[in-house]
Amino acid sequence: MSEVKLSEVLGKAFYPLARDVFQHGHTHYDLSGGRGSLKSSCISLLVPPLMIQNPNYHACVFRKVGNTIRDSVFQQYIWAIDKLGMAEFWESHTSPPELIYKPTGQRILFRGADDPMKLKSIKVPFGYIAITHFEEKDQFSGRKEIRAILQSTMRGGETFWNFESYNPPITRDNWANLDSLEVRSDRLCHKSTYLQAPPEWLGEQFLAEAEYVKETNEREYRHEYLGEAVGSGGEVFENIEIREITDEEISHFDHIYNGVDWGWYPDPWAFVRCHYDSARRTIYIFDEASANKMYNEATAELIKSKGLTSQDLITADSAEQKSVADYNKYGLRCVGAIKGPGSVEAGTKWLQSRTKIVIDPVRCKTSAREFTTYEYERSKDGEIISGYPDKNNHRIDAVRYALERVWRVPGEAVYKKYISAFG
Repeated sequence: MSEVKLSEVLGKAFYPLARDVFQHGHTHYDLSGGRGSLKSSCISLLVPPLMIQNPNYHACVFRKVGNTIRDSVFQQYIWAIDKLGMAEFWESHTSPPELIYKPTGQRILFRGADDPMKLKSIKVPFGYIAITHFEEKDQFSGRKEIRAILQSTMRGGETFWNFESYNPPITRDNWANLDSLEVRSDRLCHKSTYLQAPPEWLGEQFLAEAEYVKETNEREYRHEYLGEAVGSGGEVFENIEIREITDEEISHFDHIYNGVDWGWYPDPWAFVRCHYDSARRTIYIFDEASANKMYNEATAELIKSKGLTSQDLITADSAEQKSVADYNKYGLRCVGAIKGPGSVEAGTKWLQSRTKIVIDPVRCKTSAREFTTYEYERSKDGEIISGYPDKNNHRIDAVRYALERVWRVPGEAVYKKYISAFG
């Protein structure tokens, strides 16, 4: 029954890979691709029947950050089990996240690599962990980190499968991209795109968005939808345009956003003003202010000297609620950013995906310097990894806060409700 169901729900582009998996042609499987390429769906559809073939097999699914599991890869596996027609045979637990196959007690465990102690304590009631899956491989700090985890899980048995899935980072020098180029006799690398998926599985809206990006930003389309590493270096933002933003342009800006990143010393207080042209997917950074060792009342006056009033919304770092309250007391309309797990990554990726970020080098000298010099982190071996460094990014953070109600998933309506709570 499972094999028939699998053939119905697995994309045809993955048929050869599936045959190899069930024949154990390799131990390691590297699946990369752009948005809608079905790579993660493929793995989640293969793991349950692979386990059921042998009642001693268990599986463990990893993400870099544990608190992102429940709403991402955990739901992906629940979806897969339902698609396979097996939902009635599986039991789900959320704390910690795990799926249990009722007939045998086999488990699919879900763990974050950010909690080393929990990784060391991974145990199954019988048999061994034969299957591992590293979702968003590029978010891990490098091959060494994944190898260390596998050294803990690949024990107690003779046969293992390790799956790694990821959207290739934009820069070709990222460790995940370079790692996939290394030839290993025990690894099969598979690359897919949304063009290989049945159109009805993706839906008209997905295809329309892909076509729009293809027409408006060919480079972004190649990276986001075709999974190509189109960058050549370690810079985070390759969509920067440094040029004068004229008074005439500014006079037509009608979607203005203001952001503040709190600071004292040595970290600076940073304020930015932006305009977002949604039709052209372009951000304009046209004003900024920075200060060290200035109290909230003084920076509030500095902002008001730029013409802002209580009618202009400012979104600031919510880590300092007292500072947010001070600004409102001093006559500014300020709210704390929603933030939350994964918000830095989501906001930064959104900024990266815009057609252009235009920055005036005279009006916004420090913003121009930050955006153009901000680079991915590197491992001690010099390999580029996907983490965004938390340094020299105060104006970048301020821009993320300013535009949060544009890029945040809940949408403008939810954000307005959130803002209303501040009065």
